[in-house]
Amino acid sequence: MARFDGRKNNEFRPITIERNFLKYAAGSCIISMGNTKVLCAVTIDDTFVPEFRKEHGGGWLDAEYSLMPASTLTRSGRGTNGRATEIQRIIGRVMRTACDPLLIGERTIWIDCDVLQADGGTRTASITGAFVALYDAIEGLVKAGKLDKNPIEKMVSAISIGMVEGEMLLDLCYEEDHIADVDMNIVMTEDGNFIEVQGTGEKLAFTKDMLNGFTDMAYESVKKLSKIQREVLGI
Repeated sequence: MARFDGRKNNEFRPITIERNFLKYAAGSCIISMGNTKVLCAVTIDDTFVPEFRKEHGGGWLDAEYSLMPASTLTRSGRGTNGRATEIQRIIGRVMRTACDPLLIGERTIWIDCDVLQADGGTRTASITGAFVALYDAIEGLVKAGKLDKNPIEKMVSAISIGMVEGEMLLDLCYEEDHIADVDMNIVMTEDGNFIEVQGTGEKLAFTKDMLNGFTDMAYESVKKLSKIQREVLGI
């Protein structure tokens, strides 16, 4: 099939990550993947650790995700809904895997992902951008002498893949995602280990061979995303 924007099946949309976008955040960036744009910001609270974490030591990382009202063709209402709650839980889980809460000291780190413009892949863009903002925030703790070293050792990113009209497509825009027979979101470390795999047969069940094809495509794309993250962070 011809893609809506003329890309090859295994090709990303144009990606940019602008760091330090916000003055007061401990770490922030705007990530653009095609027409999808997400503002990712990290806030650090040195005075609070959730009660359920106190017996374990260390701190906590959590996330919130939302669509801005004018981010979609028809206005989105403010506040959380079931989909937003699901996505922010995913972002929180991923960030806690990327950065072990036991290693950040007795503090809470909040990761906010606000979708400024939605054109498919908002959750995967949020994860990829949130990681960059989180890394910067942790580096700030190291520079301030609050941590001895940055506990993050490997880049973490995410990508969407779908089966559309019998073809496997990387990084779906809305028009492609809307008609996909199978929808997959995969989160991985830069060395190819999985953190989260979400796969849904929207219109047909997918086979084991198809799943292997999805993960192979994700593996190659995450290596490229990790390289972009490292270039943006200068590490």
